[in-house]
Amino acid sequence: MRIISGNHKGKHIVAPQNLPVRPTTDLGKESLFNILNNFFFFDTIHVLDLFAGTGNISYEFAARGALSIISVDNHPACIQFIKKTIEMLQFNNIHVVKSDVVTFLQNKHGKYNVIFADPPYDWTAFHLIPELVFANELLLPDGLLIIEHPKHIDFKNHKKFYQQRNYGKVNFSIFAENL
Repeated sequence: MRIISGNHKGKHIVAPQNLPVRPTTDLGKESLFNILNNFFFFDTIHVLDLFAGTGNISYEFAARGALSIISVDNHPACIQFIKKTIEMLQFNNIHVVKSDVVTFLQNKHGKYNVIFADPPYDWTAFHLIPELVFANELLLPDGLLIIEHPKHIDFKNHKKFYQQRNYGKVNFSIFAENL
């Protein structure tokens, strides 16, 4: 994986092969950030990265100058890898939290401009993410929730659904409070 833009543009990061992750592809990530570029100035936002895995998305936000990024994952090796990488890249705007995502969302940890969630594709509780985010009012008024998911997951009937984007095998559903 590589950082696409910002102060570490082009930097390649090699994750250990034993991590139970499926990092967002460069095509998917570049497309996602092109969308977000139409909504935000990255140096003014607060981000929550759920199921952070390798930290791929967190590093991209950090390199673009996001004010703060909370990276949440429950796998000890993923947490260790993210901490090591943020130290190596000298990102002081990423805070790593070892937690189950559902538990984290139920405990109302702040408000964010962007919440990105990339659960394992075989996870059976995708529907919980938008329910918990909106029930606990975790998005700021201009905020977006983006969930990366497999093709068979469909959020189009959710009352806060905004749009879905497909990039090969990568699918993003975008939700908003006020769009």
